[in-house]
Amino acid sequence: MVCRFDMKDYQTQEKFWRDAEEEICQILKRTAALEFGTFKLSSGRITPYYIDLRVIPSFPQAFRKVSEIYVEAIKRDIGQENFDRVSGIPVAGMSFAVIAAFHLNKPFIYVRQSRRLRGRERRVEGVLMPGDRVLLIDDLVTTGISLGRAARAIRAEGGVVTDAFVLLDREEGGRKRLSRAGITLHSVLKITDVAKRLYEMGTIDEDQLEIILKQVREKES
Repeated sequence: MVCRFDMKDYQTQEKFWRDAEEEICQILKRTAALEFGTFKLSSGRITPYYIDLRVIPSFPQAFRKVSEIYVEAIKRDIGQENFDRVSGIPVAGMSFAVIAAFHLNKPFIYVRQSRRLRGRERRVEGVLMPGDRVLLIDDLVTTGISLGRAARAIRAEGGVVTDAFVLLDREEGGRKRLSRAGITLHSVLKITDVAKRLYEMGTIDEDQLEIILKQVREKES
């Protein structure tokens, strides 16, 4: 895989991350990952907009670029030496987590949504040793419930979880919830920044921009 977003090609990290933000917003536009309407999230919360990052792996070029940005952001924010394993969160986070683990040369594990009732009857699949530091990777975070549940499962089997990484923070309380559980949330982008950039690009109109910003104001308060 040829990494388009190679830090060595940039004079400053600031320009690198400006271009990365622009690229992600362009990908959201091209893949039609952002929709407006009435949607029910996995947490049960109703939202007036939905970002479906599950569609990105169906676009190979977009998937490659987003995966490269994931890897560079993890190196920047956490550092490869500060975790031992990568855990994906089913289902949407799995594809990004697998690619990140591969390029970071880290063992991959994942957490089942429910305990397997045959075989080893474990919730954590893969090799996890007591004391292993595990980085959680998901596509985005809303309430933080799924990431918190995964952290509890890993900790129950002896793993150590202090950090979680997502592409997008919807800014609806997930960061605070995870912090209370002793987990630092890292994100490439926040939804307020994405919304403003999409508005500047003409991808969403003023009413749609306000829908997103209002959702953040109400849920983060």
